[in-house]
Amino acid sequence: MTGFLPDHAGAEVRVSPNFGPRRDCRAPDIILLHYTGMLTGESAEAWLCDPVSEVSAHYLVHEDGRVVQMVRESDRAWHAGKGSWRGRSDINSRSVGIEIVNPGHAFGYPDFPDAQIEAVISLCRDIAERHAVRPEHVLAHSDVAPGRKIDPGEKFPWPVLHAAGVGHLIEPLPIGGGRFLASGDRGEPVEALQSMLALYGYGVDITGEFDQLTATVVEAFQRHFRPARIDGVADRSTIETLHGLLSALPALT
Repeated sequence: MTGFLPDHAGAEVRVSPNFGPRRDCRAPDIILLHYTGMLTGESAEAWLCDPVSEVSAHYLVHEDGRVVQMVRESDRAWHAGKGSWRGRSDINSRSVGIEIVNPGHAFGYPDFPDAQIEAVISLCRDIAERHAVRPEHVLAHSDVAPGRKIDPGEKFPWPVLHAAGVGHLIEPLPIGGGRFLASGDRGEPVEALQSMLALYGYGVDITGEFDQLTATVVEAFQRHFRPARIDGVADRSTIETLHGLLSALPALT
C-alpha cells in the first residue's frame, strides 16, 4: 500500500506495513490508548512504520497535537499484544490503537502537553462517533494487559478526557481508613472483588484467593481510576470506586 485517505480529518498519513485484516470481520468497539515509551516522537513514528519492528498503531499523536495515521481503521494494527477485555483476547481485531508520544516511566515520564491531549480528545470523539464505541470501552493499554503494560500511566489526564465526553469515570472515593483486602487474603470478600473486576472487564480469575494476579489487576485498576495510590491493595477507596463505576454503567450486554 502506498497511501490512503485518512479516517480522521486533518491527520497526516504515513503508511505502516505492519497490519492485517480484522479477524471475524469484526468492527472496532474499543479505543486503546498507549504511550510510545521512546525518547522522541520521530523515533517512535519511524519504529511503528518499520517492518522489522512488527508493531504499529492506527494513530500517533505528537506533543504538539499533530496526528499521524499509519493504519486504516478498517485494518488490524499490531499495537495491543497479548491481553483481554471482557473475556475476549484478540484486542487488536476489536480496537483502534492510539500511540501518544511520551517517553514514559523509563525516561522521566513528563506530563502530557495540553495541545496533545486536545488532539487525543478530538480523535477519540471522532472514532467513538463513527464506530459507536461506548465510553467504558475507551481503555488504557494497562487495562487489557495488567502487569505486562503500565501505559499510558497514572499521569494520563483521564478526568480531562471524561469532562470532554471521552471515557468512563467517576470521582474516586478519597483514600482513608477502613477494611482492606491484600495478598494472602481469601474468602467471599475476595471473590466479590474479583467478580466486580471481571464484570467491569478485567482479566482476573474468580478464585476467592487474593493472589498475585489479583494484586496486579487491582494495580491496573488503580492506575486508571484511582491513581493517587497504586499499591495493589484493595482498600475502601478502591472497592467503592469500582462499585461506583459498575453502578454508573449502562446495562451490560
